[in-house]
Amino acid sequence: MKINSTVLLTLTLLILMLGAGSVSAFLGFEMGSSALKGVTTPDGRPTTKFPNSKTNNSQQLGVTLLKEDEILKIVKARIEGKTKAAKSEKLEENDEETRSSRQKPKEQPAVVAEKLQPGFPVTAESEGVTFAVQSVRYSGGDLLMRVNMQNKGSDSVRFLYSFLDVSDDKGRTLSASTEGLPSELAPDSPAVSGTVIIPTALLDDVNKISLSLTDYPAQKLKLEVLNVPVER
Repeated sequence: MKINSTVLLTLTLLILMLGAGSVSAFLGFEMGSSALKGVTTPDGRPTTKFPNSKTNNSQQLGVTLLKEDEILKIVKARIEGKTKAAKSEKLEENDEETRSSRQKPKEQPAVVAEKLQPGFPVTAESEGVTFAVQSVRYSGGDLLMRVNMQNKGSDSVRFLYSFLDVSDDKGRTLSASTEGLPSELAPDSPAVSGTVIIPTALLDDVNKISLSLTDYPAQKLKLEVLNVPVER
């Protein structure tokens, strides 16, 4: 019986392939084994070996868990400490500002012109209350009228200076502001000084000024100071 040459050739090739594969697998295993020599598995146990128990106890680090109350106390103490520090810094800043403001002299407005005319004071009186213009002078861009007020009556008198009417010798109403005048005069009180301020821009052609003031809210008094000379 003759064997087909093709079948023989196929069997021969399969045998050669199996032999080559076996040799390759063996060589790969030997090379891997030699490469892994000296490699050991790491110790996965959680404990650490120390020479003795005393050294072990001294070197181990413990984690202390604080209670909630203690944590709140610590946080509160730190917050209060920061608040006190901020308050003290603010008080120091305020003290420094106060000291600096006391040390610096107040700047006085430059007096452009001053004219004290004869015939002063110009006085009005009603129900024991006097209202007197003592003098006038020009300072900066304003006319300053020094005013004295006194209550010799037996009743307290209140004033609201928005009711102060100021007019010129042509009957025109002028805008004015006040400084230092009292909002209330006690009975039988000493004289109190203040200032009525009028912008000079309103006084270009004005020679005399009249003032009228009433008490508030009763409006029983009528203090009229007429024809106060203000020419420059």
